[in-house]
Amino acid sequence: MATVRLVHLKAALQWHGGTSSPPPPWSLFRLRSGAFRAFSSTMSPPSKAVVYDEQGPPDTVCKVKELPPVPIKEQDACVRMLASPINPSDINRIEGVYPVRPPVPAVGGYEGVGEVHAVGSAVKGLSPGDWVIPSPPTSGTWQTYVVKEQSLWHRIDKSTPMEYAATITVNPLTALRMLEDFVDLRSGDAVVQNGATSMVGQCIIQLARVRGIRSINIIRDRAGSDEVKQTLKKLGGDEVFIESQLEVKNVKSLLADIPEPALGFNCVGGNAASLVLKFLKRGGTMVTYGGMSKKPITVSTSSFIFKDLSLRGFWLQKWMSSEKAKECREMIDYLLSLTRSGELKYDMELCPFDQFPTALDKALGKLGSQPKQVIKF
Repeated sequence: MATVRLVHLKAALQWHGGTSSPPPPWSLFRLRSGAFRAFSSTMSPPSKAVVYDEQGPPDTVCKVKELPPVPIKEQDACVRMLASPINPSDINRIEGVYPVRPPVPAVGGYEGVGEVHAVGSAVKGLSPGDWVIPSPPTSGTWQTYVVKEQSLWHRIDKSTPMEYAATITVNPLTALRMLEDFVDLRSGDAVVQNGATSMVGQCIIQLARVRGIRSINIIRDRAGSDEVKQTLKKLGGDEVFIESQLEVKNVKSLLADIPEPALGFNCVGGNAASLVLKFLKRGGTMVTYGGMSKKPITVSTSSFIFKDLSLRGFWLQKWMSSEKAKECREMIDYLLSLTRSGELKYDMELCPFDQFPTALDKALGKLGSQPKQVIKF
C-alpha cells in the first residue's frame, strides 16, 4: 500500500507544478489520508490557484481550484504569495498566442512577490519571513503557495510597497532596458513614445527624467484626455500630445526647445507608430515592444532612404535568456529603490484574490479603461 500511495503522491505533486494531468480524486484521498500525514513535516500547505486546463479565453478557461500539498526539498523554498499582477502577456499565455507558454494544465501568472513560509534543510540565505520575488519571472504565480528551488528566488527589501514589488520585474525592467540598450542617450537628449499611459510608458517617463532625458508622449483621443495630460506631466513628461494634434505636416514645430529624439518606443502599431516615426531625427531608431491596436507598422520609403530610420524589436523574455541577464537582480534592486524613494510610481489597483473574476474582467477591458490589476492574496 505504501508504494501505491507514493505513486499517487507523485502524480498529485506533478499536477501542482503544472507538469501533468490532474490526479484522480481517489489518489488525492489517499494522499490526504495517508501519505500527507507521513510527510507533513516536509510538505507545503495546500494551495488555492487560478488554473486553466486548456488554452482559450481567460474568462472561460480559468478556474480557481484547490491544489494538494507538495514536498519541500532540501534546496527549496516554500513561498506564501502576497501579490501578483495580471499582465497582457499573462492573458496571451492563457489564450495560447504567446510565443512561450507553459504546457496545460497550468497555473496562471508570471511575476509577483511573496513571503518565505518554509525552507529546505540545505537552504542558506533565505529565512521564513523574508520577502522574495521570482527572478527570472516564472509561470504559476497566481496561487497562494509556490515551491521552487531557492536559486529562483530573489530576496528584496521588505520596506518596498507590496504592489510595486509584485510588478517590478516585467514592465519597469522593460522600460529600463529599452532606454539603455538601443541608443547612447545622454542628459538633454529626448525620446518619443506612444502608449504613454501604459505601465511601461509611465516608467519610461520617470526613468528618462532621472537621467535628465526629455520625453515626448503620445496618447489616444478620448474623454478626459486633458486630465491624462496633466497626470503624465506630473510624472515628468515634458510634452504630451493626443493623436489628433499631430495631424500636421511638421510635428517638430510643436517641440519648442526639445531636441529631435533619436529614440522612440511603440507599443500600439498602426497610425500611432507612424506618429512616433514622424518625430524621430535622421538616423533615429524606433523600438517596438507591443502591438495593442493589432495593426501593422507602415513605414514610408522616404523614412528609410532619406531619414535612415531603424526599426527594432524588444522582448524581455529573450533578453533575460541572454548573458546580460546576470545583471538582472541588480537592476531590479535599483528599480525597487526608486519606488521606495517615490521617484518611480504607476497606476495600479489591488484586488482581493476572492474577487479574481472581477479583476480579470478589468484586465480584459470589459469594464473600460482600468489601471493595472494586482491580485492580493
